Amino acid sequence: MEIWVLALLGGMVGAVLMDITETYAARIGVTSGVTIALVGRWCLYLMRGQFFHSNILSTRPHPQEVRAGWAFHFLIGGGGVALLYPLFFFATGLSYPASHLLGGVLFGLATSLLPWFILLPCFGWGVFGRRGPRGSNALLASMLSHVPYGLGVGVVLAVGSRA
Repeated sequence: MEIWVLALLGGMVGAVLMDITETYAARIGVTSGVTIALVGRWCLYLMRGQFFHSNILSTRPHPQEVRAGWAFHFLIGGGGVALLYPLFFFATGLSYPASHLLGGVLFGLATSLLPWFILLPCFGWGVFGRRGPRGSNALLASMLSHVPYGLGVGVVLAVGSRA
């Protein structure tokens, strides 16, 4: 039970690290084009049954999309996705890695697949976000931001499992 709680908390810590990294990456021109408002807009449309958009930028904004975006980002994108880390080991029967730090970073890299193949295509931007907003580089931006996400998961698991 403890590993599941630690993974959830680690995912939330990782989401904060991801946000910090995305802020600094944007300053040097590396961005995916994804904003919290767009994540919230997608989430709110998803709750109405609309999974795909031709281009989410052309959909009608919702007054609560920023709040919904933050909630989705931390609870589902951060904590919920981090539960895939222990689930992988549970489902495969493999033992946990000797270093959760390395395991977490590798997990973070693996989670780059989620925006590339789910979120960005659902936004109408295609695989890897290749039809995203002008000047965006979702391929690079996702990898840069998901490494610190995985680091957050790994650090909390490493510290928590020793306590």
